[in-house]
Amino acid sequence: MLDSTVDSVKSALKRARTSLQDRLQPTGDRDRERPPIPGSPSEEAIVAKFVRAYQSADLDALVSLLTDDVFMSMPPMPYEYEGLDAVVRFCADVFGSGRRVDFVPTRANGQPAFGAYVRAPTGIRHGTGLFVLTLAGDRICALTRFDNSVLPWFGLPRSLTSAPLAPR
Repeated sequence: MLDSTVDSVKSALKRARTSLQDRLQPTGDRDRERPPIPGSPSEEAIVAKFVRAYQSADLDALVSLLTDDVFMSMPPMPYEYEGLDAVVRFCADVFGSGRRVDFVPTRANGQPAFGAYVRAPTGIRHGTGLFVLTLAGDRICALTRFDNSVLPWFGLPRSLTSAPLAPR
């Protein structure tokens, strides 16, 4: 139907797979430490430190968890922050605004993730998004924050009225 030989199709697939792998794993990432095993004590430790640092707006503690080349994105919005300085400036602005969040743990594509809920004086916390952490060794190399429309996809409510769940 495509007028191609089996060998030419296999060759095209091999080139496509290599090209895709190169795009998904930039050169610098090839030397990156492997993430801890999902659900392992190592993963749970880094996740717990992140939750404590972010929920208490402890910028120094958060910085100690991030790699120097950390990357933060917020799809579908076009906001991206590359490198420790840029991510720290963004987080400092968030923390400085006085807004505080509670996290509800979940997983996204095998990675630790959290529904984020803004604390309000009324006691009702409204979902603001989903944070997904990409880990490298015992550090965080990427933070991806999706808008709140994805919360139901992870079985998370749009708002919370009771105390948040404790981190894993």
